[in-house]
Amino acid sequence: MNLIEIGKIRSPFSQATGTPIQPSRSRAEGRVELDAKWVGALKDLEGFERVWLVYWFSRAAEAKLSVIPYRDMVERGLFATRAPARPNPIGLSCVRLLGIEGNVLKVGDIDILDGTPLLDIKPYVPAYDNYPVTRVGWVDLVPDSPEVVADGRFERQKL
Repeated sequence: MNLIEIGKIRSPFSQATGTPIQPSRSRAEGRVELDAKWVGALKDLEGFERVWLVYWFSRAAEAKLSVIPYRDMVERGLFATRAPARPNPIGLSCVRLLGIEGNVLKVGDIDILDGTPLLDIKPYVPAYDNYPVTRVGWVDLVPDSPEVVADGRFERQKL
């Protein structure tokens, strides 16, 4: 497998602590700086209200089989969480597309650390991406709070 960085994500968040835990919890704006060779691939994207950003959690800690996820105090299996410390630290965020200027996408509802490597961009299409569900596992048991932000529990520790 070969992954390539196609750009950088810019945001007001320099560390995990204090960063919103999901795009739906964020009102922050940022930008995606796409490498110039990919500008032609942005054709027709401006018509979409939201886009998926696929990125590399470059500052995430090493993956563990069980973690205590944000919003919970109980250890859960890694694959039953959205913790960023994963075997392949791939992130996925559905952000608002506010505009495109050359190789820069202006985005809203961003929950990504500044300088994060971008792997891909895909349009959000509700007919394909929105599945009504009746259960969401342990998340159903945890009280919801819009103020929840990340702490440093999944960030790689500096030496």
